[in-house]
Amino acid sequence: MATFIWTQEFDTLNPYYTNMWFSGITQQLWNCWAWDFDDQNAPHPVLLKEMPSEANGGISADGKVITMVLRDDLIWSDGTPITSEDFVFTYDMVMDPKNAVASTYPMDLLTAIEAPDTQTVVMTFEEPFAGWQGSMWHGLMPAHIVRPMFEADGTIDTAKWNLAPAVGCGPYVFSEWESGSFARFVANDQYWLGRPKVDELFFRFVPDDAAQIAALLAGDGDLGTFIAYSDIPTLEKAGVNMVTVKSGYNEGWFFYLNAEKAHPALLDGRVRQAIAMAFDRFSLNQDLLLGLTQPAATFWDNTPFANPEVKPYPYDPERARALLDEAGWVDSNNDGVRDKDGVELILKYGTTTREIRQDTQAVAQQQLAQVGIKLDLLNYDSDIFFGTYGDGGPAATGQLDFFEYSDTTQFPDPDVAYWLCREIPTDESPDGTNWNQVCDEELDALFQLQATQVDFAERQQTFWKISKHIYDQVYWLGIWQDPDIFAVGPRMKNVKLSGATPFFNSAEWDMTP
Repeated sequence: MATFIWTQEFDTLNPYYTNMWFSGITQQLWNCWAWDFDDQNAPHPVLLKEMPSEANGGISADGKVITMVLRDDLIWSDGTPITSEDFVFTYDMVMDPKNAVASTYPMDLLTAIEAPDTQTVVMTFEEPFAGWQGSMWHGLMPAHIVRPMFEADGTIDTAKWNLAPAVGCGPYVFSEWESGSFARFVANDQYWLGRPKVDELFFRFVPDDAAQIAALLAGDGDLGTFIAYSDIPTLEKAGVNMVTVKSGYNEGWFFYLNAEKAHPALLDGRVRQAIAMAFDRFSLNQDLLLGLTQPAATFWDNTPFANPEVKPYPYDPERARALLDEAGWVDSNNDGVRDKDGVELILKYGTTTREIRQDTQAVAQQQLAQVGIKLDLLNYDSDIFFGTYGDGGPAATGQLDFFEYSDTTQFPDPDVAYWLCREIPTDESPDGTNWNQVCDEELDALFQLQATQVDFAERQQTFWKISKHIYDQVYWLGIWQDPDIFAVGPRMKNVKLSGATPFFNSAEWDMTP
């Protein structure tokens, strides 16, 4: 048995109902992607006989039709064959408005999905979709299990399978989940690529980083992640193998910019730039992160799609004060907090309970106060913080003026849906990941353009424009570059990790006594 120490508990196990990283990587163990990515971030077919390409006829000459041919030995963990019907059913569930999935993107780009036979899936797009490898088919729903639940309730929002998926298609099978305590997955005897060597994966949920580090040092855990930089030397000294994986992740602030509901100060780009220049991210990286990383300039840092001319905003509190003055935010009543038209410049700043994030909040609160901005700090358990709009999540529903977490693109592909206008969630259409609620027509057009550009150089140039535009408008502010850091105990062997699908070789893991 291998024991994982998780500082965040899953919010769901349905891959289409979550934005949480811990849920996503865990699903790779018991569910299956149509393809995964190895430790070099190269794609490899899992459910398919081969990756579709123009050379093998899997991609049409105009790039609008992608044909996937399934392996003929695929089965769910209960022995039922995996067929093209499961793909079509999964698409139907994602697109059905009665299901409050996290996002319909990029399924909503399809104009048709067909299953001409049990082993073939044909996807048709209105335009070529360059990002299909990074964003399509991150999990399947078993039609023979979930369809009866949908037919009975008219939705799968409350389906038992979401929290207890007894039937899966990965190397492991869900066994049990005791909320607030642990979850168990056991080896899948039916796995078509061969039964895993490790009999059981036990996930223990702990309240904070300190509890995780204590468990790893005591030998009570075999794998942990989201390791703080300050804990790396201690773990290495104890013989724990530290593995850093480039995954495109960057820690940052997302500003809530709904034109009618946002704090009026944040709707002025000068105020957002002032916030960026009043926060000393350079010293924070040195002091809290031991100088082992650096401020992120763009959402695409450490990828070829980050504009090389874009540099992090400098720490310049005097310039920040000048920008706030220009924007009309002054301290009219000498209480230390700027105001305008009777509105105080007090912002709600929320994130999870992770220690490094709370430390970051404290630093930001002190530094922004020096330029007349007051921050109210809010912290949430991860399953609450990352809740979707339909769940009433505080970030998704605009309860926060800005919020912090680490995220990436559809890595290794640069595509992301966060700033698309159609991804803004509403009461009528709660799916959507544009929690900023930014609808910038110029930016939206650039994102739609890059999605159709199959030429690397052309797409790269478009992303350089995108990253510069987001930087100039300060829709997102990078705090630090955030590669995945895993702690792998000495008992675990043959562990390879990917930035896109971290647990791609979990069936090959082994344990020493």
